[in-house]
Amino acid sequence: MVLDDASAQQGTESLESHVIRRWEAVVRSRRVAHLQSRAYKRAVTLHMWLFMTIGTWLFTKLRGELVGSDAQGNRYYQDKRLIPGRRRKRWVMYNGVPEATRVPPDWYGWLHHTTDKVPPPGGLPRQVWEKPHVPNTTGTDQAFRPPGHTLGVGEKPKPSYEAWRPS
Repeated sequence: MVLDDASAQQGTESLESHVIRRWEAVVRSRRVAHLQSRAYKRAVTLHMWLFMTIGTWLFTKLRGELVGSDAQGNRYYQDKRLIPGRRRKRWVMYNGVPEATRVPPDWYGWLHHTTDKVPPPGGLPRQVWEKPHVPNTTGTDQAFRPPGHTLGVGEKPKPSYEAWRPS
């Protein structure tokens, strides 16, 4: 009986040590894979950005027809080819940071095929109720933060109710 207990205990220890060694190997491989994947993602992102930039530039040079530009210097293009039964592709080459909120409303309508009329060089006349363009501030220090936000300035406002507490 003593022999059986000793062999069983030795088998259990070897099983436990095997599981521990296996788990450590998995953790090590995941850590290495994670570091490699971050480097891979960084390289792929750089290559994709470079390819998209060069690809868009080349596509614009080969098949793009300049339609006009806006006050911010963005240039608007459409495909030279006219395929029967299909709409022409339209795109914008941003002057500076590619941010979609920098496209004025009149050009936005043209880009999305809402209208086929190209806006005039000075843009459409503005209405008195239209506000000037404000850049997208999401994720910056200038982003709107409602009262009580954890990153907001000032004290958290007192709620107009009393929270229920079980008795």
